[in-house]
Amino acid sequence: MPLTPYRRVLAVPGVRSLTLLGVLARVPHTAMSVVLTVHVVQGLHRGYAAAGLVVSVMTVGSALGSPWRGRMVDRLGLRRALLPSVVAEGAVWSASPFLPFEGLLVAVLVAGLLGLPVFTVTRLGLAALVPEVQRRAAFALDSMAVEVSFMAGPALGVVVATSVSTHVALLGIAVTSVLAGIALMVQDPPVRAPQEPAVAAPLEHAASAAPDRTAGPARPARPARPAKVPVTPRLLVVLAVTAASTVVLAGTDVSIVASLRESHQPGLTGLVTAVWALASLVGGLVYGAVPRGGTPLVLLLGLGALTAPVGLAPDGWWLVLTVVPAGLLCAPVMTATSEAITALVPERARGEAMGWHGSALTTGVALGAPLAGVAIDRTGAWAGFGVVGVAGVLLALLGLLVVRIRRGPAAATGAGVEAVDEAEQVGVGAVGAAAEAVERVAPGAPGPVSSRTP
Repeated sequence: MPLTPYRRVLAVPGVRSLTLLGVLARVPHTAMSVVLTVHVVQGLHRGYAAAGLVVSVMTVGSALGSPWRGRMVDRLGLRRALLPSVVAEGAVWSASPFLPFEGLLVAVLVAGLLGLPVFTVTRLGLAALVPEVQRRAAFALDSMAVEVSFMAGPALGVVVATSVSTHVALLGIAVTSVLAGIALMVQDPPVRAPQEPAVAAPLEHAASAAPDRTAGPARPARPARPAKVPVTPRLLVVLAVTAASTVVLAGTDVSIVASLRESHQPGLTGLVTAVWALASLVGGLVYGAVPRGGTPLVLLLGLGALTAPVGLAPDGWWLVLTVVPAGLLCAPVMTATSEAITALVPERARGEAMGWHGSALTTGVALGAPLAGVAIDRTGAWAGFGVVGVAGVLLALLGLLVVRIRRGPAAATGAGVEAVDEAEQVGVGAVGAAAEAVERVAPGAPGPVSSRTP
């Protein structure tokens, strides 16, 4: 497999440092859910339902705050937009070890609303640094970086919370989150390209142009008000695909744990999730290197179809193998949706659009975990995989039908040719014009930690 696309992306000034900082800055955020779960259960002596409520409140806060924080990046520039997040993260996580349960609920809501938008900023920076032709490789690289963060963060959080104390773990999150925010402010990656020409520049010129940091978003010449995100059917389709994909991923997380407990092999949980994450890394690596990527709807269709039968594995060792095909599509679908978002909105509105993308990811996690949980409780662990997989397939087919219906009338007239082409490129998901993922967030139930959404 040729790795030339990645070499070219990493050769762009600023990409290496932004990618490395993105990995490190995400680690404390990936540990938050599992540390909160352990703290509520062991430190506050509450049940898992109470722990799930705390994580859910933080998730809701993040979903509500993500678009607003992205818009502040568009409006104020990176440094001014991040300062309130740095202050809020430091205050909330420093106080959280000493709060009663009710106070902790309020604190995590504030943490979600004002949290550091690491995922949004990293993707905005990559979109600004690299030309459009290289964005698939850049977002695939970022999706793989997210996997690395989610492998490290929850594991470190559990080790500190269980071996030392949850108080130390929460204070560690406070310190590392503040340091991550300060590092992003110091590095100040561009969130817009150096210039946005009225006509497309030759690709070779775009690829060789180094970003001009003096033309960053905080300059006085920047427009006083950011552009509005154009709410189009195609954008809504991409956001729906984004949410549906994390419904599948979060439901799979819960189902893996339930399946291994049902087969009396809970010790294999780490192995299964590690293999699943490794498959996602491999899938992301291949997807970013191919010259022509898949479309979000088709990738979602494949993800759902390959997830639904995973629960038929007779035991944990078979489960290790059956999660691989679906895992190969995790990072690609995240990459494709991020790529499509950047192609569908004007550059001056990308911060808010990426915020909506983050909200869609978070919403999918919030829906996927309980959806799988209900199916597991009523039928069995295999039904968790089945219900979220079928949900992904049905939503993908519905999206394809919507695109086909919208494309039909345009094809009937000569004037509709351009609209047809756009629907093919972006409505089904970013082939051409669009040619990244919770990150997942843990649902807060005992055991599973979602690992591919912001």
